[in-house]
Amino acid sequence: MSETANVWKEWTFKACDENNWIPAKVPGCVHMDLYHNGIIPNPFYGKNESELQWIDKKDWEYQCFFDVPEELKASLHLELVFDGLDTYADVYVNDRHILSADNMFRSWRVDVKQWLTECDNKLSVHFRSPIHEDLPKLERLGYGLPASNDQSDVGGLVDKKISVFARKAPYHYGWDWGPRFVTSGIWREVRLEGWTECRITDVYIRQDEVTPVLAKLTAVLEIEVTEAWEGSLHVLTEGLSWTRKVNLVSGINHVELNMSIDQPRLWWCRGLGEPDLYSFKVELIGTRGSAAQKSIRTGLRTIKLVTNQDDEGTSFYIELNGVAVFAKGANHIPNDSFLTEVTYETYRHEIATAAASNMNMLRVWGGGIYEQDMFYELCDEYGLLVWQDFMFACSMYPGDEVFLLNVKLEAEENIKRLRNYACIALWCGNNEMDTAWSHYDEQAGWGWKKLYSSEQRERIWHDYEQIFHMILPEAVNRWAPDISYWPSSPMCGLKGNEDQHAHQNSSSGDIHYWGVWHSVEPFEKYNEHVGRFMSEYGFQSFPEYESVKTYAEETDMALESEVMLAHQKHKRGNQLIKEYMDIYMREPKDFPSFLYMSQVLQAEAMKTAIEAHRRRKPYCMGSLYWQMNDCWPVASWAGMDYYGRWKALQYYARRSFSDVLLSVDDTDESRLDVYIISDFRFPIHGTLRIELLNFSGDVIWCCVGPVEVDALSGVKALSVNKEELLAGNDETSVLLVVQLETDGTVIGSCEHYLVPFKEMKLADPTIQITEVEGSGGTRFVLETDTLAKQVRLSTSIEGIFDDNYFDLLPNRPKTVTFMARSAGRTPFDFSAPAQLEICSMIDCVTRHTKDLKNSMA
Repeated sequence: MSETANVWKEWTFKACDENNWIPAKVPGCVHMDLYHNGIIPNPFYGKNESELQWIDKKDWEYQCFFDVPEELKASLHLELVFDGLDTYADVYVNDRHILSADNMFRSWRVDVKQWLTECDNKLSVHFRSPIHEDLPKLERLGYGLPASNDQSDVGGLVDKKISVFARKAPYHYGWDWGPRFVTSGIWREVRLEGWTECRITDVYIRQDEVTPVLAKLTAVLEIEVTEAWEGSLHVLTEGLSWTRKVNLVSGINHVELNMSIDQPRLWWCRGLGEPDLYSFKVELIGTRGSAAQKSIRTGLRTIKLVTNQDDEGTSFYIELNGVAVFAKGANHIPNDSFLTEVTYETYRHEIATAAASNMNMLRVWGGGIYEQDMFYELCDEYGLLVWQDFMFACSMYPGDEVFLLNVKLEAEENIKRLRNYACIALWCGNNEMDTAWSHYDEQAGWGWKKLYSSEQRERIWHDYEQIFHMILPEAVNRWAPDISYWPSSPMCGLKGNEDQHAHQNSSSGDIHYWGVWHSVEPFEKYNEHVGRFMSEYGFQSFPEYESVKTYAEETDMALESEVMLAHQKHKRGNQLIKEYMDIYMREPKDFPSFLYMSQVLQAEAMKTAIEAHRRRKPYCMGSLYWQMNDCWPVASWAGMDYYGRWKALQYYARRSFSDVLLSVDDTDESRLDVYIISDFRFPIHGTLRIELLNFSGDVIWCCVGPVEVDALSGVKALSVNKEELLAGNDETSVLLVVQLETDGTVIGSCEHYLVPFKEMKLADPTIQITEVEGSGGTRFVLETDTLAKQVRLSTSIEGIFDDNYFDLLPNRPKTVTFMARSAGRTPFDFSAPAQLEICSMIDCVTRHTKDLKNSMA
């Protein structure tokens, strides 16, 4: 049997050129240890980022002392295991050098038994500056490699972009939403492992064939033994068991055991079924009883990427258990610039938020990290598919032998670590590199290749192909053969000619559409540029006012203040928000109002995009906006800010991603088309009600009729001539209300306006709030005397409402429930929100003295 122990006494650290040892936290990182010891200020506050760039230019050393526990002393092997070292590290045990690390994404283990004593062993980890380590690599190469988001200037390196040489989280070097903090530290668990006879080093529950009738599985084991060993292998799950005899030789052994489960419970993503999971216990039993054991949890499913030729190009969708899934979700980035600050509760809040927002997929983007196990465990539990990038993004990388071997070992380890998670739907080679370089089209790309000689270009592309067309697909095929591989996002397909590279009107592969935002195209362009799978698109906003106050003073509350610009990593971000606001909205009355309106602007943009994508189902089969979360408090594309506070976008996404969506398309000047899109696996038979109301709530026109929608499909339920619909009424003072009802229950609804907000003739609403009796202050009924646009509820307690940033219609009371954020067993619980505050859009654009804190009736 093997034993594991955390044996470390107090950790301390220091700069290598200093003598003063100070307390450290492990897992942890230099920046946070300096901060917690009061040596540096809060890195996220004000303009502190620029003042802390000296940290990555130093070497740092961590040390602690430890005794060998009684339960480990008798072990034949005693291994020191690091699950993660960030990044260039030399490790010493009792002043003996035992390993050198050079990859943040790999684990490291060494048998140290021969060098240990019973008491007061010393463990030292010396971290070399990633800056000083990698600058010589740039010098040796002789030319720089493209790395668009490497903020070398912030780090005092001018144009020397060295992030590409380190197998380290790319976003640490800065991004257009994140700061430049190039960290060092023991960022994952370190422990002692002891074993003597044998141990199970890896278990893979390979899913050979899975149907609702029968699951054919193979337990694939890697077993290490010290000498020849005979015994039996047992696998158990839920009352079922399988056994075989094994004869193992000294060293590493590979053993397989075939298994089958009748009538298996399948794992489904959210919205299509339950995310059922099985726990498998694997045990080796010898003459002296149990010799080794390991447990694995997984879900049984078949999953693949389908890219078939059709009349319009090539499909691109995930098929789960034979069902074509319309992917709904967002791109995930690391939850913190300092990874060891991320807790289980942080992950759970994000995953619970995604599920509550009717998402079924998150894309783990390639500029961050291969996430912690708890992230994937939560995705398994909540039924969220994961599009998993390898950690390469927006750069071109070197191709020397040492680098390629490092990548190969990194890929093997992470695929093996993650392959039992049911949520893993796709492995993708990199983010945006194929389209950025566009090797086969001289006029396409980001202009990178034009900076190099023909010889350099061929070498750079050769190195690219080595990694993304050879090493990574071979690794996926070998270690996780049931999961598809996609070389780069976006891409049309691996064609070896100019048809390989994606563009905004591609009819094959996936698309990142950034015409809205980067090219300042109007929101309406989202209706035109719809591809087979929209894996990136986005629009920025500021976080909540309470979040902004964590990094700025009242004197900084201006769009172009130095602090606001320091917390805006896009070159023109703040101005782009203002430009779009001028197009679609009225002028905000003050800075807090600007923050609120920026969120509504972002939410309206993403609503336009998401609904355009879903209306094109099944041509389009995925909509993943940029981005789910933030790594620090900042103006960004996120729907949920650094503190987990939901922006307007998160509430809008919850509605636009609903399993049954009602959406009105008005791209045709003469008519309105009403769509019903269903992600249910059963048909819908219901009644569709469409009403034209004025802003006082009077019904001007009404149409009611039966509708049928097939399972997993969408229909254009009605087309209405705009002129006939208006019948002379003022389009600036009316709205369309659409509802779908089945068995007396409304299962979908939406409002649609005929003009942009800035053209609407809105009156001041009087909103009444009444607490629902017996709800303990968690449920409220809202009523208004005239249309109230984008009603926002807020409270001093951290939590969410079941709806927010909604339009409140006169004569149509709305009940809203508050759920407090919880650190307990569930992500949210029902707690009274204390003082409730409410405002609507008109409060933020007009200049009057109306109190925004309406009192509860």
